[in-house]
Amino acid sequence: MPQRKPVIGITPSPMEDSQPHGSFDRYAISTTYTEAVEAAGGVPLVIPPQAGNIDEILSIVDGLLLSGGGDIDPILYGDDTLHEATYGIHPGRDALELALAREAVARDIPTLCICRGVQVLNVALGGTLIQDIPGQYSTEIEHRQQEQGIRKEEPGHTVAVTPGSVLARTYEADTIEVNSFHHQALKDIAPGLSIDAVAPDEIVESVSASAGRWILGVQWHPEMMFRERPEHLKPFVALVQQARLSRDNS
Repeated sequence: MPQRKPVIGITPSPMEDSQPHGSFDRYAISTTYTEAVEAAGGVPLVIPPQAGNIDEILSIVDGLLLSGGGDIDPILYGDDTLHEATYGIHPGRDALELALAREAVARDIPTLCICRGVQVLNVALGGTLIQDIPGQYSTEIEHRQQEQGIRKEEPGHTVAVTPGSVLARTYEADTIEVNSFHHQALKDIAPGLSIDAVAPDEIVESVSASAGRWILGVQWHPEMMFRERPEHLKPFVALVQQARLSRDNS
């Protein structure tokens, strides 16, 4: 019998959907996430934000993908101010994803963290965030390329990759062209994380967990780019491969 494909748990974004007959709370996830996981050989499984038992979730999945979305409540990283640009805070999603990130590190679960996801990883382990790059960081780089009319499939800037890092081994490159759709960024890097890439303005664009774990975070959206730029499928391939190895060795 063929071996079961690795199951990758993906976190969605909560949203309210207004219909003629009333409003409904829903969960949304871009199809590009599931398509990238499937293209890499995995089986995507959506994890709802109010999922109660972390142990049961982690007994089902072989790897995790923390997806993009709204902002994390700044109180969770010790900032009692709320910048006017901060948006989309959802306590249930914050609680679940922070717990998943901590358990991923504690249990050595292969995990890919994208955009909001890399920020969740940093906050979960004790790091902090810049709440709004345009308002709090001096840069000539536009980290929201939609403001320049650049398609999501196209790069907005480059990142310089740390030699020998998890990201370097994943992409097999020292420079990567990436897209950019974030107004927040990593500030103080959490203990146990290493910087894997920075933008030309020194904004941290990628981190990974130390001690041999395959836990990688990227600030860009490779799932939006992999169809036109195949190199951006590599982090998903690595995630699925590591999930398979972890499952088979457990």
